[in-house]
Amino acid sequence: MKKGEVLTGIVDRVDFPNKGVVITQEGSCIVKNVLPGQKITFAVQKKRNGRAEGRLLTVEENAPTQIESPCPHFGSCGGCIYLSLPYDEQLKIKETQVRKLLEGALSGQSEEWIFEGIKESPAQTGYRNKMEFSFGDEYKDGPLSLGMHKRGGFYDIVTVKDCQIVDEDYRKILAFTRDYFDGCSFYHRLRHTGYLRHLLVRKAYRTGEILIALVTTSHMDGEKGGVDAENKEKFDLERWKKQILNLDLKGKITGVLHVVNDSVADVVQSDRTDVLYGQDFFYEELLGLKFKISTFSFFQTNSLGAEVLYETAREYIGDLTASCEGQKPDKLVFDLYSGTGTIAQLMAPVAKKVIGVEIVEEAVEAAKRNAELNGLHNCEFIAGDVLKVLNEIEEKPDMIVLDPPRDGVHPKALKKIIAYGVNQLVYISCKPTSLARDLEVFLENGYVVKKAVAVDQFPWTANVETCVLLSRKKSRGKSTKIEIEIDLSEADRREYIGTATYQEI
Repeated sequence: MKKGEVLTGIVDRVDFPNKGVVITQEGSCIVKNVLPGQKITFAVQKKRNGRAEGRLLTVEENAPTQIESPCPHFGSCGGCIYLSLPYDEQLKIKETQVRKLLEGALSGQSEEWIFEGIKESPAQTGYRNKMEFSFGDEYKDGPLSLGMHKRGGFYDIVTVKDCQIVDEDYRKILAFTRDYFDGCSFYHRLRHTGYLRHLLVRKAYRTGEILIALVTTSHMDGEKGGVDAENKEKFDLERWKKQILNLDLKGKITGVLHVVNDSVADVVQSDRTDVLYGQDFFYEELLGLKFKISTFSFFQTNSLGAEVLYETAREYIGDLTASCEGQKPDKLVFDLYSGTGTIAQLMAPVAKKVIGVEIVEEAVEAAKRNAELNGLHNCEFIAGDVLKVLNEIEEKPDMIVLDPPRDGVHPKALKKIIAYGVNQLVYISCKPTSLARDLEVFLENGYVVKKAVAVDQFPWTANVETCVLLSRKKSRGKSTKIEIEIDLSEADRREYIGTATYQEI
């Protein structure tokens, strides 16, 4: 197998997150955006240290389980991977991927552990409660698009007006906004000029409340690539707001915002936020608790799936709950990478105190408001990097819950977490490769995995959540031989040398 060769082979499997292993007569090659069982033709792009990577050219034969995709954007949009497979087949792929990674990480663990498979999402379509749509063009110098990045591209945008992972309200808001601003300039990521950047839509699954934010630059004149004279009236955001409020939606719009972002980076952030209508937050309900969510607050994007995930975590923490039944809770729990404090608040009724640590200050403020909203007064939330904050907290936890970002726990922070020596620890991960890496460190430092389960928070995409329960092994200590001199009596002054074993528990 050589770089530049065009080969044909069968996809043997797909490793996380989207790495198809293709078998050919010349050897195996990694090719993305394929399905197990497909016969494909690909071009070899890299060959290094015996490992080859290729680019998909054509699908010669579909997989035996493949079906027609329900989404017309599938294949061009880069969002979903498994839309042409039945849902149960997608679950099998993700379950196999997570199991393989965990078995590799735990190969050195002598104790038995339980893998509980994968839990499906209660809703497979229209499940997302947040979407960040981008402005651009579908091809160079083409008409304005608003939607998702094209598969395999960074600059081209597909207007996903029929997207299946959001409900009809999202599609109506997207289609209207694209048509309204047709003719206006969008932000060019290379030239750093233009006006329109993103459309952020958030909708609560339980309450139906909707928050809409239009993200633009501050460049409004033609010189800076902003709104030209012919389309000047379209910069009238008051007119856009009034028309969007008149859309026939199932949900209720609680806020319409204009966010100004002049950052060079292609990220959704705010230099200034103006409230055009209503408020800059909405409410969602989860497992009997109410959460106030602002524009940029972190919150699980699948509300019903989040309930499955958090119920699983709460089940894994069952030993702590049981220990508190019939007596006053006396446990201190750390919720690290706590976001808007969802896990902390679920733990609060069975703990003496919960301390949440989160680096995003806005999320911490939201967590404080949410705890107050739910009448929970034993939650403390601290804004800051976990690595630094752990040095400042004098209290020692009885239990730790981890829900870090995709890259996992910082190695130095991981050492500090392990040094607490808590008997139980729950690790929630949205990237099983990072989880597998961190689990190896836990095993090296006296922990064992008791059980684990995958949770499908993101149907049709390559992503999956994993929940793991770890316990600290009891130290067997060292056997020490001790010589003892015993004086029985003055009449018999014989010395007895005995041995004893001291067991350190």
